[in-house]
Amino acid sequence: MRKTFLAFLLIGGLFVGGCSTKIQPVKSAKAQIGYKTQSHLELRALPEPAQPIHVVVYKFRDQTGQYKPGTGTTGWSTAVTQGATSMLIKSLQDAGDGKWFEVLERESLNNLLNERKIIQQTRREYDAAKQGGKYQKLPPLLFAPIMLEGGIIAYESNLLTGGVGARYLGIGANTKYQRDMVTIYLRAVSVKNGRVLKSVTTNKTIFSLGMDAGVFKFVGFRELLEVEAGFTTNEPPQMAVLEAIERATYSLILEGASEGLWAFKDEKMQSRLLAKYYKEKSAVVTADFDERGRLIAVNDPANPRYTKAQKKKKKTGPRRR
Repeated sequence: MRKTFLAFLLIGGLFVGGCSTKIQPVKSAKAQIGYKTQSHLELRALPEPAQPIHVVVYKFRDQTGQYKPGTGTTGWSTAVTQGATSMLIKSLQDAGDGKWFEVLERESLNNLLNERKIIQQTRREYDAAKQGGKYQKLPPLLFAPIMLEGGIIAYESNLLTGGVGARYLGIGANTKYQRDMVTIYLRAVSVKNGRVLKSVTTNKTIFSLGMDAGVFKFVGFRELLEVEAGFTTNEPPQMAVLEAIERATYSLILEGASEGLWAFKDEKMQSRLLAKYYKEKSAVVTADFDERGRLIAVNDPANPRYTKAQKKKKKTGPRRR
């Protein structure tokens, strides 16, 4: 009897294994074009500059040196993306709807130079015979007065962890959350004299949340009910890096304009944007509580709605019963 059961179990395993490629519990989603964050919308909405700025980006590296936490096996996956250079180039091209920067290729400079050599050699061999020893040369490469450097300088995990749960007579649920943070450093360097013109630092939090519920209870004599359900949602770290890079690009443009490194075409718009930016940068969010420890209002200088609510509460004061 036992041999028969093992035989059926083996046949069933082979059947399930053969059909595993046909089983799709979740329908495949269609590929999306781009990922637009709040920082991306603000960066793209910037007014046009007085004149475009030519810049080069050689390498925007991961300087954290961190790897993903292991699960008992050896792994070499890094904690953050290694494509930060491409993200920075894309954010520069999106600034002001493509009107702020002229980005020149430097990350794959060797490939570019090799391709130019191939073109020149081909023209020398084929065009020279047709045009009496003359061939058309390639125009020289463009150069940029400003070079952008920096990278991902920190990735802090488990900055904040916690959860809450309850269980009664075998029925319960719990919630767990975790907060990480990634930090970006970006600086503009003058190619003429090597002076660091401006540097900015931005950071972005990464949240993870997990919820689950279950039942483990006897519903009758020799009848046990066990049910489990739950889900986990994780903010993609590469999307957090992208948003931090876009915010760093936005900050570099405004702080550079405030120091006269470059300028907006509309001076009035520049003044309004700088006033708004430095107000948000210096904002300190505070909260007021009454004598019982209840929240009265939140004072956020960067958000006028909260500021007005705060002033109103100060005039009327807390309610008394």
